[in-house]
Amino acid sequence: MALSNTAVPKYYGAFRDAVIRGEIPVCKEISMEMNRIDDLIANPGVYYDEQAVEGWIRYCENELTLTDGSDLKLLDSFKLWGEQVFGWYYFVERSVYEPNEDGHGGHYVRKQIKKRLINKQYLIVGRGAAKSLYDSCMQSFFQNVDTSTTHQITTAPTMRQAEEIMSPIRTAIVRSRGPLFKFLTEGSLQNTTGSRANRMKLASTKKGIENFLTGSLIEIRPMSIDKLQGLRCKIATVDEWLSGDIREDVIGAIEQGASKNDDWLIIATSSEGTVRNGSGDTIKMELMDILKGDYINPHVSIWWYKLDSVDEVGDPEMWLKANPNIGKTVRYETYQLDVERAEKAPAARNDILAKRFGLPMEGYTYYFTYEETLPHRKTDYWQMPCALGADLSQGDDFCAFTFLFPLSNGCFGIKTRNYISSLTLMKLPAAMRIKYDQFMEEGSLVVLEGTVLDTTEVYEDLDRHISELGYDVRCFGYDPYNAKDFVERWTSENGPFGVEKVIQGAKTESVPLGELKKLAEERMLLFDEELMTFAMGNCIALEDTNGNRKLYKKRREQKIDAVAAMMDAYIAYKLNRDAFE
Repeated sequence: MALSNTAVPKYYGAFRDAVIRGEIPVCKEISMEMNRIDDLIANPGVYYDEQAVEGWIRYCENELTLTDGSDLKLLDSFKLWGEQVFGWYYFVERSVYEPNEDGHGGHYVRKQIKKRLINKQYLIVGRGAAKSLYDSCMQSFFQNVDTSTTHQITTAPTMRQAEEIMSPIRTAIVRSRGPLFKFLTEGSLQNTTGSRANRMKLASTKKGIENFLTGSLIEIRPMSIDKLQGLRCKIATVDEWLSGDIREDVIGAIEQGASKNDDWLIIATSSEGTVRNGSGDTIKMELMDILKGDYINPHVSIWWYKLDSVDEVGDPEMWLKANPNIGKTVRYETYQLDVERAEKAPAARNDILAKRFGLPMEGYTYYFTYEETLPHRKTDYWQMPCALGADLSQGDDFCAFTFLFPLSNGCFGIKTRNYISSLTLMKLPAAMRIKYDQFMEEGSLVVLEGTVLDTTEVYEDLDRHISELGYDVRCFGYDPYNAKDFVERWTSENGPFGVEKVIQGAKTESVPLGELKKLAEERMLLFDEELMTFAMGNCIALEDTNGNRKLYKKRREQKIDAVAAMMDAYIAYKLNRDAFE
């Protein structure tokens, strides 16, 4: 079949019919992507080519193997994703230099050039969907079928993880089951002086996987911007870009280099992650805008599989929404066991919901479970006695103050006030910035002008805040690091009574942390601010061999200062309980 600007793609057509018949359930994001593909079919400027897709399928099924060496039979989902990459083309007019027939000189002529439409494909799909094998199929095809010299890279949070994409290709070279691989692997690598015809044409070397006929190379690169910038790679695969804690937009860095080539391609595959507000979330916001149609970008293909809500976790018929290959590459039983584990082990719940069902939960809740971080209804504690906790340890970046109000029924009311500098706010990635804007709106976060926070300014604003709300602060617990000026001013104005130094470490933190956890479990910590939810969701507690715990200030981006301040306030309250009687 020649190019057609009206044809419905073969595998997409079959998929769409199955969805309409109700055989395949799809989530909202996939239905949005289907609308985008329908727009491409209706667009007279975009052409569908059946040949390229069929060629890729024949190559994969004749030549490639699975990691264990058994024959590869492409899944319907692979054909659907591959068709998106290979199926769509458009024409651009270019000035091309054409030499004269006599070989001397030449001239420029205007020509129509066929270009592949899709340059980037994002696959967000549950664990066990054979995503890495799909990456391998793409890498191998371009290396051995494209006659130009291509530089191809694969990257993942760890280099060992990226090996998963290389190993099926290495196995296929060893097996060489098809006619092309038989030809390419004929001869010996050791033959360096004899005829080139007797040398191996395709081999796995210490550089990566090399095709000596075309000079093409597939290699592994570390997942960091400085290692990926300025490359001229034509094909790149990025694996698990949501799973690790990636704070840099590596896909953007690869794109800058890849766009030096014509018809470049980046395939980014991953299951959902549990680390929030990194660059992965910023990319997902952009993808959502593309799906909604707020930002038109036909060069991006997005297959984002997930459940539409947590309620569907209990319905096995809906699991196909999160993983289209369930029952083929991963058993239903595996999913069933994970669902049972999520019910019995709350600590593993968030990980399972994200990795298996594509439902990212707020924060990687090592310490407080998701239910414990849900805010309560709005309450005011006007003119009530309280303990104040301060964590100024990141003075240049974030200062946290938490008010703890002991209530008659054994519960504790909690209010928090935090300060950051305007410079810190400007440097935030988009997803984190949206979060901080929410905190500023509710009044729990205050931005002070300047590069570094001025302790005097912080003190005056907090003092004004306390007097406005009439809080009766009866004791004050603080972490001594970077708190000297603030504490000196506090004691000179409010007297030294009830001021307690809380040294950070397992010795002081273990017992109060355990007690706060119990209170949180019983929903007796009454906080109504999103910032407190966020900080509790980011809380990680380190436990030593004796079971002593301390707060793990894992990263500056993951703010837990409000929880540290709450703990300081709780310790001060316990030491000065008579002040509240």
